[in-house]
Amino acid sequence: MVKFSKELEAQLIPEWKDAFVNYKQLKKHIKKIKLSKRTKHPQDLSGDFFGRSIFCPVRSLVRRVAGGPAGCGNINLPESIFQQVDARATLDDGAEEGEDELYENELVQLFSEEDEVKAFFSSLDEELGKVNEFYKLRESEFLERGEALNRQLQILLDLKQVLIDRRRKSSSLRSLGSSRGSLSPWPSSGRNSDFSALDMPVECDGTPTADSETEDVISALERNGISFLAAAARPKAKAGNNNGKPNTTMRIDFPATTPTRTITAVTSVLWEDLVNNPKRDGPADFIHRKKIQYAEKMIRGAFVELYRGLGLLKTYSLLNMTAFTKILKKFDKVAGQQASGNYLKEVKRSEFVSSDKVVRLMDEVESVFTRHFAKNDRKKAMKFLRPQPSKESHMVTFFVGLFTGSFVTLFGIYAILAHVAGIFSANSNVGYMEIIYPLFSVFALLSLHLFMYGCNLFMWRSTRINYNFIFEFSPSTSLKYRDAFLICTSFMTAVVSAMVVHLLLRANDFSNSQVDAIPGILLMIFIAILVCPVDFFYRPTRYCFLRVMRNIICSPFYKVLMVDFFMADQLTSQIPLMRHMESTACYFLARSFRTHQYEICRSGRMYREIVYVISFLPYYWRAMQCARRWFDEGDMNHLANMGKYVSAMVAAGARITYTRQENHLWFAIVLITSVIATIYQLYWDFVKDWGFLNPTSNNPWLRDDLILKKKGIYYFSIALNMVLRVAWVETVMKFHIGGVESRLLDFFIASLEVIRRGHWNFYRLENEHLNNVGKFRAVKTVPLPFREMEYEG
Repeated sequence: MVKFSKELEAQLIPEWKDAFVNYKQLKKHIKKIKLSKRTKHPQDLSGDFFGRSIFCPVRSLVRRVAGGPAGCGNINLPESIFQQVDARATLDDGAEEGEDELYENELVQLFSEEDEVKAFFSSLDEELGKVNEFYKLRESEFLERGEALNRQLQILLDLKQVLIDRRRKSSSLRSLGSSRGSLSPWPSSGRNSDFSALDMPVECDGTPTADSETEDVISALERNGISFLAAAARPKAKAGNNNGKPNTTMRIDFPATTPTRTITAVTSVLWEDLVNNPKRDGPADFIHRKKIQYAEKMIRGAFVELYRGLGLLKTYSLLNMTAFTKILKKFDKVAGQQASGNYLKEVKRSEFVSSDKVVRLMDEVESVFTRHFAKNDRKKAMKFLRPQPSKESHMVTFFVGLFTGSFVTLFGIYAILAHVAGIFSANSNVGYMEIIYPLFSVFALLSLHLFMYGCNLFMWRSTRINYNFIFEFSPSTSLKYRDAFLICTSFMTAVVSAMVVHLLLRANDFSNSQVDAIPGILLMIFIAILVCPVDFFYRPTRYCFLRVMRNIICSPFYKVLMVDFFMADQLTSQIPLMRHMESTACYFLARSFRTHQYEICRSGRMYREIVYVISFLPYYWRAMQCARRWFDEGDMNHLANMGKYVSAMVAAGARITYTRQENHLWFAIVLITSVIATIYQLYWDFVKDWGFLNPTSNNPWLRDDLILKKKGIYYFSIALNMVLRVAWVETVMKFHIGGVESRLLDFFIASLEVIRRGHWNFYRLENEHLNNVGKFRAVKTVPLPFREMEYEG
């Protein structure tokens, strides 16, 4: 049977861990009471000492009051004695708002001589107060969100009704042809609304004018107590009819998440700076079907997050109630009396147990979501509100083992064939190392990165780091660590199979031009699987990857999410892979695999210039993401982070130039730029990304909160990251080795960088998770489309 402490640890909400009842600490108090009972009253089989416990002083006092003997033998105490243990919350009515509630217990007075009992109930009071205060804070927060969402939904429904009425009237006008006359009001088909009675002036051709549509929207929404920014420019007699009170203004405020919205936002900012007059979008601008659809999507997402937060708060209440019940039962068992029933009644009267606001709000959200976003289909609504995680299949584990064994076997066969054919000898065929080896290196580095990501997923899950929440992945479609291992092993099994087939065909005197096309065919198959629209082989993950890559390539025009800059950081560690892909593309596009003229793709001017572009691109994308985040958030740390990637670009360019111009000047430039970039990167890794090197931390030179129990792992990780960060030294050392050994050494250095990145990933997300825990951030905050402002009418 699993102990409740482990069960609580497994089920609690990681981001709210510090707000849960400290069950382990309360168990320590119970253990101290048990030890105190043993030390003060050792078991003795003779006389009055038989069966003595920590309650003996109370029993003796009760006997004296009752006129009985003053001894402390076994006696059945009246039930009324322990019914006097009244656990109640003493509230200071005159205290200021926000002051903590203090829970005092008469049990402490009854057992005033027992220090351990005092300490236990004092700690229990503190935990009860902490849980109650946190629950009330979160409850009020979610209630405010619910009210704001109701207002947003009401505005959305009003605007949709305006569009419906406008389409109906337009169709009516077209049916009347050129006739001009007053139109009768269209009856409302849905809920009660004033929008059905809009009379719209028309042009000579029978179509409504733009000015009339604007006036209709303004007047209709003003009847519902809402005015728009454009209304401020209207006559005061019409806009300021609230008796001098501030008017509430509304505008559709979409986040600049796409290139079009980003360019619009930048243009708006520049225009505001030039004319010093904020841009004010009128209803004619935002009463548009696509914008209304996007607003509906945003509000739907906000309802989903609200429902998720309410579910977490309900779980928080149930787990804490169970914890209090369990710990009080343990106290009764150790103390030997049923003295905690009244305290448990007081716990049940607390806000986090007795309040039903969360349950009622959950029911309301379900009802509203089903009615407005699921077309009264409750089953469809529950798929959004309660997405079920995909079930783990044993078939995945089976195929992981199968492909792993196949990969090991095929790789052994390849090693034997390569040795027999002399592929990696000094006199080997140059074509293999120029064409085949780079492409297979691409597959190998990509598979290694997938393997490291699978290890990351396993460690994040083991340490209860909520990576799905951090990356904003859907629990029903996100990859599990077994899935990542399956992709990796199947990928490498296919690659090594192609390598074996390639060597076998070469050994049987097949044409080199035909045999050397095998890696290119394999690459095309993998690309086809990646973009295949058929729902097989993790289509949601494949399309998520393509979407993230689109956001990275189009930086800074897309809003930067956590998964975007996390993936961009991965690309900075895969520059050798990108250079191999560039070489491979050149070989196949120039048909060098047929003519075996490799100098075209090595000494051409365009190739030499593209090498710089390939080496700069990942750092450029990451720097543009930092610039975009600074633009959105205004945090200067993002500009400092951008400087890190700019310094890496300069160092990478200097190293490439040094390989072509080996002189003392460029050696000094490479040394200076690389040292500066490395120090910059190490500082950012340890201080910003990992949160280490804090001299005032409880854990020397680490951080206060650590997930892993052994501190030595963190110190080893710091040292390992420092060693792997200086792998660039190999590019300036100029070891005198052959061409084959040089290729293998480059692949080994590239593999070390991929391993370093996988190692970095764990601590980066660990720090992000601890930041969420420190801010109790367990639910995503979704921006709302309609922004409320106030101005004096």
